[in-house]
Amino acid sequence: MMVRQEVHMRFSNSFLDEIRDRVQISDVVGRRVSWDKRKTNVSRGDYWACCPFHGEKSPSFHCEDRKGRYHCFGCGVTGDHFRFLTELEGMSFPEAVQQIADMAGVAMPIADPVMEKREKERGSLQDVMELATQFFQDQLQTANGARGRAYLRDRGLTGRTIDTFRLGFAPDSRNALKEFLAGKGVAKEQIEACGLVVHGPDVPVSYDRFRDRIMFPILSSREKVIAFGGRAMSPDAPAKYLNSNETELFHKGNVLYNFARARRAIQGADGAGTIIAVEGYMDVIALHQAGVENAVAPLGTALTENQLELLWKMTPQPVLCFDGDGAGIRAANRAADLALPHLKPGRTVRFALLPDGKDPDDLVRHDGRAPFDKVMSQAKPLAEMLWSREINAGNFDTPEARAELEARLKQMVAVIVDENVRRHYQQDIRDRLNAFFQPQFQNRGERRSFDRGGRPGGRGGQEARGARISGGGVSERLARSGLVRGHQEIPALRESVLALTIVNHPALMQDEYDEIASIDYDNRELQRLWSGVLGAAAAVAGPHLTREYLIERLEEQGFGALLKGLEQQIRNARLWIATEEAAMEDAREGYRQALAFHQRAKALRWQKIELEREIAEATEAGDGDVIDQLMRALQEVHFEGLRLENQEAIIDGFGVLSGRVKGAASH
Repeated sequence: MMVRQEVHMRFSNSFLDEIRDRVQISDVVGRRVSWDKRKTNVSRGDYWACCPFHGEKSPSFHCEDRKGRYHCFGCGVTGDHFRFLTELEGMSFPEAVQQIADMAGVAMPIADPVMEKREKERGSLQDVMELATQFFQDQLQTANGARGRAYLRDRGLTGRTIDTFRLGFAPDSRNALKEFLAGKGVAKEQIEACGLVVHGPDVPVSYDRFRDRIMFPILSSREKVIAFGGRAMSPDAPAKYLNSNETELFHKGNVLYNFARARRAIQGADGAGTIIAVEGYMDVIALHQAGVENAVAPLGTALTENQLELLWKMTPQPVLCFDGDGAGIRAANRAADLALPHLKPGRTVRFALLPDGKDPDDLVRHDGRAPFDKVMSQAKPLAEMLWSREINAGNFDTPEARAELEARLKQMVAVIVDENVRRHYQQDIRDRLNAFFQPQFQNRGERRSFDRGGRPGGRGGQEARGARISGGGVSERLARSGLVRGHQEIPALRESVLALTIVNHPALMQDEYDEIASIDYDNRELQRLWSGVLGAAAAVAGPHLTREYLIERLEEQGFGALLKGLEQQIRNARLWIATEEAAMEDAREGYRQALAFHQRAKALRWQKIELEREIAEATEAGDGDVIDQLMRALQEVHFEGLRLENQEAIIDGFGVLSGRVKGAASH
């Protein structure tokens, strides 16, 4: 026993923790047992088997990856990776460590007096950090800490919560903590090694790093204080929040605030708890006070891969909670990209987006946890988050734009390392793309009958076809579209762009008068406007046909309100190419594209009318095969109409800014 203890001492706790964290205990135990398929839940890292330590016929041996422990409810054995190997397979402790290190892909440490000394020094540094924590806690209760207590009280924290998280206060002094620790016999080198003072070649005399700040102790997985976060009391402080610098004890990207406490909170009997990652210390603390004890936070920076692995060690599907503002959405998207390559069967992340302008502290302070729980219940899967991001990034009214979307989505999921997960994401993308680009031709309540060949047939099929012709399905959608709505409501956006571009840039008529004069608008108000435009243009010589002159003549004829409405419609759509500010080169290009779209829309309109006439004739004749061919042709017209109507974003490449303004040099 004494020999094992001496050998054990040469392995540092950090090394043992590292290899234990890298290897799932189920991988160690699974070599010697067969998991019970009925009780085991692989996705949650929850395994059951017949106990290998005593003979039994029903599985009472429980193994949890999340805890890194096993326990038999029959014979009572319990332990971790190393104990399983030493007690079941008779290995020595170094042999067990060697095997786990091999499984983890980590080299064994060489017995080194320097390493042993370093491990002892780490223990000493933790003692120093504990002294500093007590100092800050005591300072919060003094007269110097009155402002800190008032701040915490205003944030709604109770005395119990303050004690639970060991919150403290750093006085506004350059040497208060340094002198306190020196008085306890702590060497200058240890104070510096803990990151508690600022020191270096350019600093003649070291001074306290944290001054006039609320102090948040940061704990290791073993619940030892390894660092601090400090919230400035002064609004003029260079940094609102300040963390300890990197030290022997603390590596910011490998630590989650409140990790150990949250891990305990989800280790209930049912094992159903999850971990919620929020953005800040106060969010974690406010949630804990409201009864949500399973929250953690990164330390003032974006989530790292190591922190994500820590989350997955606690739960297979952590929830990442972000503010609903622009910065929060960007942070959520970065986290989504970070997680994607590392997905495994059953291992993913979900996203909860808070109402814009709110953080978890805001939600729970006045109304308790109910509003926050509601946000959590609406958390989105990773696949949904990624899909929403991509389809909200632009318009997809052209084949090229849709192809680009598809290529971008395929490239995005190609980074998933696990082959099975990658394949299912690829299938999910195909399904979403098909649904996104495939319109529904039938009314939801429509019932169809089919003949033996699978074609619409019988009286039900005839009625269905008739319904689509008379206003349901395809015809109903087209009847609402700009292709056929004529004088109804506001003009189609493509017609407004065409008309307003020419009104704002009448110089176009010098070269294109015959073409412009022949434009036939569907909208009756635009038909009337166009007569006014052509009349005004005919009354003056080319150089004198200015925008100002044209608008003055049109307003005199009563078109002022219509022109303002067109201008507002264009600016709402952000199609600056049609506005006065656009450069002439861009206006001409925009006019060309808008005219091409307009002419195509007119052609589709007449195609639709002709096809519906032919379908009506075929329906009367009862010719099912001809009807099917005509219906497919009508559907193609419908597809083309949808592409023109999709969000009425009609001018490819000019949907946001023209790129030039009037008077700028052309490129």
